[in-house]
Amino acid sequence: MRILYFCIILCFASSAFSQKNASISFEKWVSVKNVSAPIISPDGNTIVYTLTSTDWSSNGYDAEIWMSREGATPIQLTRTGKSSSTAAQFSPNGRYVSFLADRGDKNQLYVIDLNGGEALQITKEEEGIGAYKWSPDGAQIAFSKTEADSKREKAIKEKFGAFGIEGEEYKHAHLWVINFHPDSTKMSVSKRLTEGNFTVSGFDWNPDGKSIVFNRQRDPLINSGISADIVSINLSDKKIIPLVANPASDFFIRWNPEGTAFVYTSSVNDSITQFYKNNRLFVYDMATQKSREIATDIDENKNVVEWNSNGIYLIALEKTKQKLYVVDSKTGKTQPVSIPLDIVGTVSFSKQSDKIAVLGRNHDGLNEVYIGRMNAELKKLSNSTAQIANWNTPVNEVIQWKSKDNNTIEGVLLKPRNFDPKKKYPLLVVIHGGPTAIDFPDPAPGTVYPIMHWVEKGALVLRVNYRGSAGYGEKFRSLNVRNLGVGDMWDVVSGVEYLNSKGFIDTSRMGSMGWSQGGYISAFLTTNTNMFKAISVGAGISNWVTYYVSTDITPFTRQYLEATPWSNMEIYRKTSPMTNINKASTPTLIQHGEFDKRVPISNAYELYRGLQDRGVPSKLIVYKGFGHGINKPKERLAAIWHNWQWFNKYIFEEEEAMPVD
Repeated sequence: MRILYFCIILCFASSAFSQKNASISFEKWVSVKNVSAPIISPDGNTIVYTLTSTDWSSNGYDAEIWMSREGATPIQLTRTGKSSSTAAQFSPNGRYVSFLADRGDKNQLYVIDLNGGEALQITKEEEGIGAYKWSPDGAQIAFSKTEADSKREKAIKEKFGAFGIEGEEYKHAHLWVINFHPDSTKMSVSKRLTEGNFTVSGFDWNPDGKSIVFNRQRDPLINSGISADIVSINLSDKKIIPLVANPASDFFIRWNPEGTAFVYTSSVNDSITQFYKNNRLFVYDMATQKSREIATDIDENKNVVEWNSNGIYLIALEKTKQKLYVVDSKTGKTQPVSIPLDIVGTVSFSKQSDKIAVLGRNHDGLNEVYIGRMNAELKKLSNSTAQIANWNTPVNEVIQWKSKDNNTIEGVLLKPRNFDPKKKYPLLVVIHGGPTAIDFPDPAPGTVYPIMHWVEKGALVLRVNYRGSAGYGEKFRSLNVRNLGVGDMWDVVSGVEYLNSKGFIDTSRMGSMGWSQGGYISAFLTTNTNMFKAISVGAGISNWVTYYVSTDITPFTRQYLEATPWSNMEIYRKTSPMTNINKASTPTLIQHGEFDKRVPISNAYELYRGLQDRGVPSKLIVYKGFGHGINKPKERLAAIWHNWQWFNKYIFEEEEAMPVD
């Protein structure tokens, strides 16, 4: 009898937090665990990866490192209390795994022996440390850390309090090295390598162990990456030698095995289009001190993952798939590598064998960690997709249509499993940010929009890869230059019209939503159309002038609009949602982080005030303490509920209170 009573109470508690017409609670959806960052040992016998879970008690996410040896069932390797363990690396001999963790004294470096024992703390830096790299012989570890306040800076704060000067609020990061003595009980003292009025933004040891190459830029501010050059420092005398110094940004990526050349990415002399143009890859030869471009036959951004004896391996998008390629380091030409996954996330190569570790997924599953060999069957180590095995997930279909200017647009249409083409469904359009991002087919799409739940409720969801999206080449990404909002709106509206021509949407029950650039497009739809019954604007731009003068990435606006407000106010008016605020009539929910620097909250207040003055049903919700993203589970849960309630009210004509009992 007691067991029966307990089961009844448990079922009641579970259902109390579920939503109407949804079998999976938002809490369970937010609590899905994710795997990432697999690294394979030098001998290929051990793999470590990160598993991230939701910690509701601390209102955070806990990332810990898991390990599999010889393909066995993975076990948890690290446990870092209230913080996370991240940035795992193998020591060159494969005996140790290092990682970063804050265990009460800021982010420090730890090393754990794979043969057993507790993690050994390697650093104790007052400011904590950033990135790190093992020396090739494993005797030293280089790391970067941010400078502490000088005595003068401390004295100024003490006397004058807190104030900041725009463009000068930063601390440089510099390189340090520390010796690694695994058998010593004493912690080594770190030694400084670089100093000066510049910031180290990325680095690696030369395979000969005698020098370190690093990216040097004028300061750590986000817009200063355009100033980055590549230099090398000798460990013996700390002499810095310039290597690559183009007028625009240069960033080191990876050495060849011999240390005689390295691959890097560069904007060369382009500082006005890099936001939407393809990145360019070059190989620098240390002997000749000359560079040559490679992988020009891939019309997309390219992410290098390895350079070994077989060539340079990189990952690039191809529409709604992501593939692995190998580049011939001599000819610069690429060839696809067969990996039986729709989306190859990353690949880690063993240095002493032909084994690889892969992170990726097929369109109908979640990311998984695999082990195997190139051009051979992969063995799955993780089992993330099992979490959603019994969920009523939607069916994903990639569709195409023609936009107003005859450009082909793709999108992902999500349908119920019992979809009936003769029935008319409510339609919800979800627009990704970026704009250089992409939506893939996904069984349980994340963020703050309960897509899966709406489909189960009986709606269709269209995720639009509008012009400017990644995966479709540089020309496509450039289509919304000087046409932001306008062309994007064409792509959304034409997608809706395409679905309407198929006869299975109810055009009287449609909504649109998106975050960041997707929020901007949704705001543009709010003030330029009346086809939707409800809209949600998440962290969106409402006025490009307001955005331009307050964002932390002002070059973004100058590049896409090819003007400042002072040189061409008309293009700013043409592409700003506020220009046509007097035409707005659609009920609009506005969501924004209180301390958003990417899209400052003034954009939210401007749109809200305009809608309120027009008498348009509208609500502004400010998430306290957050920046551009809602990165804590409780506030994410709140944002999900806010969207659920808004669209339920206007699309499904239902009222549902947030559960608090």
